[in-house]
Amino acid sequence: MNGAHALLRTLVANGVDTCFTNPGTSEMHFVAALDDVPEMRAVLTLFEGVATGAADGYGRMAGRPAATLLHLGPGLGNGLANLHNARRARTPIVNIIGDHAVAHQPLDAPLQSDIESVARNVSQWIRSSNAPADVARDALDAIAAARAGGVATLILPADASWSEGAQTVPAGSIAVRTAPVPAEALDLAAKALQSGEPAALLLGGVLDEATLVAAARVAAATGAKVLCETFPARLERGAGLPAVERLGYLAEFAVAQMDGLRHLVLVGARAPVSFFAYPGKPSELVPDGCDVIDVGPGRIAALAKSVHADAEPARASAARPDRPTGALTAQSLAAAIGALLPEGAIVSDEANTAGLFVAGATAGAPPHDWLTLTGGAIGQGMPVATGAAVACPDRKVLSLEADGSAMYTLQSLWTQAREGLDVTTIIFNNRSYAILNLELSRVGARTDGHAAELFDLSRPPLDFVALARGMGVDAERAETADDVVRALERCLAEPGPHLIDAILPPGL
Repeated sequence: MNGAHALLRTLVANGVDTCFTNPGTSEMHFVAALDDVPEMRAVLTLFEGVATGAADGYGRMAGRPAATLLHLGPGLGNGLANLHNARRARTPIVNIIGDHAVAHQPLDAPLQSDIESVARNVSQWIRSSNAPADVARDALDAIAAARAGGVATLILPADASWSEGAQTVPAGSIAVRTAPVPAEALDLAAKALQSGEPAALLLGGVLDEATLVAAARVAAATGAKVLCETFPARLERGAGLPAVERLGYLAEFAVAQMDGLRHLVLVGARAPVSFFAYPGKPSELVPDGCDVIDVGPGRIAALAKSVHADAEPARASAARPDRPTGALTAQSLAAAIGALLPEGAIVSDEANTAGLFVAGATAGAPPHDWLTLTGGAIGQGMPVATGAAVACPDRKVLSLEADGSAMYTLQSLWTQAREGLDVTTIIFNNRSYAILNLELSRVGARTDGHAAELFDLSRPPLDFVALARGMGVDAERAETADDVVRALERCLAEPGPHLIDAILPPGL
């Protein structure tokens, strides 16, 4: 058995049965081995950033890793932004990078690069599997590292892939190791929450119903406030679920939310800091005099038990906006989504500034999952939606996408069409990088107006209908709220990929 066969058989035997790929010459033996391992679903993407983002979306929804297959250092480089987002989300991914054959590497061929140095920025585990006899065991270690919560990068030289002498490792032999949290942290958190002083929980990671219920019970028992990260990896929300307040994106809003706190308990979250440095504004957002206690991820149930929190928490009421009519604005577009969002939907949100009102409009919609831009590297929304649809083929996926961000990984549409994925993309088309207009003023930069030209996307205007149809996706343009309602009703009633180009007021 060659290394490629051993790798594939080890992956599928241990629960990694989906691979998002953009392969090259060094990965051809892996591709050929797919014929003999039909249990592995290989999903072709036209750009590595789609492959890595799709693996992120898959992992967030499936709760287990997908694999990527990328071509050498440049292929990895193309996928780096969405691996950065996956790292911030702690998404399990087995990231496989083909490399030159070992004997070929010293020759400095045109595509030779230091793959490990590139991968180190986004990986919690890296190994090069240089001999076919090592491939299966290395793959097993990569799966274990990914399951612990993060990107595990396995570098596979071409000769380790094509050479004989490999064998698989039996299933069920993975030991997942997570970093222990000192027991005293839980005791300190319980005492702080029960002290009577102002306190808050800050939740991060995958926030499912069980996590939200436990946190709400802690709040009811102690009077603590419950917050979650600005961009949680996955948030279950909607009618019948405990609501959680997301930390504000703007530093001054986050500071106001935490004002007066004496204790901040982190549960799978990091201590909050400003997204960027601004003149005269703080970078560390925790209030002065507030102690921070990190109990680690997955400890909310234990914390609830420690404070004897067993009361039934408050849950969000069912409420929807009316179907909007008239002019199409950011508010009416949000209302259309809130009015029509189906139960069990998965929302991949990269609507950015124009999507400001969507969270409020959907708070009382039927239960659904919300996937956010965890690392801030744009171009995530459409690939994450693609991976989520592969992971959950029985659920509707709604991709909310800003026009500028959409152009980073528009190739996602081609993969959605090729795979017949049930994804509806709504382009929030304001013909502007509107977030940068905001940031220009916030950093205190002076301009005579010419800088704004760099944020203008109207010359020429992007035709997302033509772009989508060119990649095999049904698409239509919506210029009024009535248009959006009709289009969204139709798209949600039909299977397969769709796109709605929602034309908003310029620069909104």
